[in-house]
Amino acid sequence: QVQLVESGGGLVQPGGSLRLSCAASGFTFSSSYMSWVRQAPGKGPEWVSSMNTESGARRYADSVKGRFTISRDNAKNTLYLQMNSLKPEDTALYYCARGTSWDNRDYWGQGTQVTVSS
Repeated sequence: QVQLVESGGGLVQPGGSLRLSCAASGFTFSSSYMSWVRQAPGKGPEWVSSMNTESGARRYADSVKGRFTISRDNAKNTLYLQMNSLKPEDTALYYCARGTSWDNRDYWGQGTQVTVSS
């Protein structure tokens, strides 16, 4: 069955960096659409970034463009999110999700918490 397991979250000071990982199994990772979605306390989900793991095409939300980079290692079935210049408003639970197109997400991981605070 499809499994997505996120890791790499934690507490970081403003301006700092973190790299999230999402280990995938149970489907053909190298020909999927993979996304990062976050949810801050008391707010709805916010799409962060997506990637076509076959072509390498990427998309980003305006709120993270220039600061976050999505990447993948198809040999390791792993998705990454490099987050630089972190801000307190980036604090959220970050989910990895799989989809079959840019606009759908049918499987989700359990999330990893990112807290940006001094």
